[in-house]
Amino acid sequence: MSQFLYACLKFDPLAIIQAGGYLGLIVFVFAESGLLIGIFLPGDSLLFAAGLVAGSGYLSYPLLLGLAVSAAIAGDSIGYWFGRNVGVNFFRREESLFFKRSYVARTKAFYARYGGRAIVLARFVPIVRTITPIMAGIGKMRYGRFLSYNAIGGLLWTSALISLGYFLGSALPGSEHYVLPLSLCVILLSFVPLAWNLLRKRAIA
Repeated sequence: MSQFLYACLKFDPLAIIQAGGYLGLIVFVFAESGLLIGIFLPGDSLLFAAGLVAGSGYLSYPLLLGLAVSAAIAGDSIGYWFGRNVGVNFFRREESLFFKRSYVARTKAFYARYGGRAIVLARFVPIVRTITPIMAGIGKMRYGRFLSYNAIGGLLWTSALISLGYFLGSALPGSEHYVLPLSLCVILLSFVPLAWNLLRKRAIA
């Protein structure tokens, strides 16, 4: 347990997977998918690192994928419930470490532009993916419709990153030793949609 907590404090994806195993992955994916404290968690790099470890034979790829998909869907559902029941009052609060109005404004714009598809697309955008299910709950989106988009997004996000890591880990022996630079590349790529959107807004302005 102490090793897992230390790995969490370091935000080291490989160490988190090695120390926490399947349970560590579930906790992180669940938290980033619908809990506001998950905004700062390295979900993309963690899924990628888990895939690398599975590709090296230390974890089961099918079990890993099934657990990650389930955690992602469950996390978004909790976020939806939170938004529908207490979200409106919460977002009237003053800014804090875990809550910034800029996050809400960014997510509202994303949600307004893409509608229901935002729930799927937001999975691939850091920060936005944590707040989007909460905003769907605040907007009282029908849960059946939300759940269908939620399931599709959770499946696509987790399977894409885990599979990328898995096949790379299978093709390149010892690739787990390069998980930090590879994870950094994944993190940078995950911010491309946000950067592109900001550049477009500046160009229009």
